[in-house]
Amino acid sequence: MSRRTKFGMSNSFTSLRHELIQLSEPVRDYLRKIQYKPPEGSNVSVKSMLESLLPTKNSTPNSNSSENEFFEEVKDFSLCCALLVSCEGSKCGLISWIPPKLSILAKAAFQELSKVLSDCLDVKHPKRIGELGLDLTLLSNEERLVVELMIQVLPLLKESIKTSSIDGSDDGDDILAASARTPVAYAVVAAYQLRWFVTQVDYPHMGKLCFLVIPCALTALDHWSPEVKGQGMISFIHLAKNVNPSELSWYEDVILDACCQNIASSDDIWHLVVEMSVLLVTCTQQSNPRSPWYERILNEMLGHLERQPKNKDRRIAWLELVEPLLNAVGLLLLAHFRSIFPLFFKWMHADDDQTVLLVLKRTQTVMKLTWIRNTPYVERLVDELVVLFKEAALRRAREDIRTHVLQILVLLQKCKGLQFEAAWEKHRDDPNLTTLASFFSERYIVPVVE
Repeated sequence: MSRRTKFGMSNSFTSLRHELIQLSEPVRDYLRKIQYKPPEGSNVSVKSMLESLLPTKNSTPNSNSSENEFFEEVKDFSLCCALLVSCEGSKCGLISWIPPKLSILAKAAFQELSKVLSDCLDVKHPKRIGELGLDLTLLSNEERLVVELMIQVLPLLKESIKTSSIDGSDDGDDILAASARTPVAYAVVAAYQLRWFVTQVDYPHMGKLCFLVIPCALTALDHWSPEVKGQGMISFIHLAKNVNPSELSWYEDVILDACCQNIASSDDIWHLVVEMSVLLVTCTQQSNPRSPWYERILNEMLGHLERQPKNKDRRIAWLELVEPLLNAVGLLLLAHFRSIFPLFFKWMHADDDQTVLLVLKRTQTVMKLTWIRNTPYVERLVDELVVLFKEAALRRAREDIRTHVLQILVLLQKCKGLQFEAAWEKHRDDPNLTTLASFFSERYIVPVVE
């Protein structure tokens, strides 16, 4: 490179740095005005951490290293924006103090920065993104900057998360020791930044970044903090929705093992571990119902639910999210009836209508997939449905509940024939079931509830 060209580029980066400082000023000013106090028990100031990531006004580099220093400041400012934007809606005490207005400012600043740097990236790294196999013509300015930054920041975020991790065999004392050694706040911040970067890239580009994303997200899943785990789970959920199954083939065993290890997660992130596990196992195993991963994950989930059958949030999350897994396992669900039906029978009489309606829908799914062959649960199922039909009189969703009950009974009649008739016989003359009995003495069209 000629001396004149180098001098021209130096001036260019000095100008770009001035624009970077201008973009950061609204964020700096708003952040400065916020009254902040670290959460009780934490000696880490997230506000100070954010301020340290903003470019300083009084140190304009003018040496040959100005280009590298400029991109280092771009990386730091982007990490600041990532945390500020990712905290929207978060209840985490470390970052819940960040107001929505500041998140909006940070998002706008990053978008503008990507436009400013669109030509500069071609000068700095003309081939780096292309070497990943990404089609540059399909990437927006913002996506290009995110991908460029991910190459640099994801390994750093992985190390930041790992420093306060513990070995899987460690106990509570080791968690305290790990926190004393490296405050968990740093891992929480890194996990939120990780999730933001990952969720900025969609299909078909995400598949080319698996080698960067998966090691970092797995490190988050291995952490002891639910906050850190949760952000890792959101990252994997986004990954599963935006890659081809073949792009996960090299990693599927370690990912699915991590899913199994995390199924016993805390209440706050149970819905995330269920969604993540269902998406990843169905994505990687697809139409192979005999895959041992289907059996292992379903057994882990059912075993956990058996230990906490009265936990409303957990059962609702599972019932809402498990349908694709049930469909994938298909007829082999027969092997899990001993766990599934006792739970279903309990939940049919739950206090809340949402659980009742969901379990009735999942019961229909299981019946359609298995035709409930070779099972001793037909008579018990008829009995429980009859009781529920009566109980529905006192429920707000009684019409929907009764319609679902009727649909299941009609399906039972079709698939079990004489076995159903024998189970129904003892209820046929119940004076409280005259409406229901009429459907089995005459031919009626049963309405379908979506």
